[in-house]
Amino acid sequence: MIKTTLANLADHHVAMNTWRVLDASGLILGRMATQIATVLMGKHSPRYTPHMLVGDGVIVINADKVAVTGNKSETREYTYYTGFPGGLRYVKLGTYLADNPEQLIQLAVRRMLPKNTIGRQMLTRLKVYRGPSHPHEAQNPIVWDLSSAKS
Repeated sequence: MIKTTLANLADHHVAMNTWRVLDASGLILGRMATQIATVLMGKHSPRYTPHMLVGDGVIVINADKVAVTGNKSETREYTYYTGFPGGLRYVKLGTYLADNPEQLIQLAVRRMLPKNTIGRQMLTRLKVYRGPSHPHEAQNPIVWDLSSAKS
């Protein structure tokens, strides 16, 4: 008989203390976001359980050097609503890349996570920084190489 293994509280504590640092220089936005979402959910490890937070934390550096393919930076639009009448706003992808690449990466990853309470908890374990430095050296992050996500 095959026995299904489920994560327990010890697996949760191990995951809460595991962090990865990713250099986004030259990586393609969508491919990188799928890999980040997989690690945040914990689907990369055999201890994955859908109802527990067992994914690793991810620190993304050099967010301003992320790449997009084709002419998406001129044609893709993100919409949001301000809450006021006539408050529907459009922002081009190129504007996000220039002004706020941290928010762009968080937005791409957020849309790939579960739309529930545990998905919001997973998103709090994603830290994105524009430059090459980050204030999370105390977490002893593991360097994560995504060479397969390049073009």
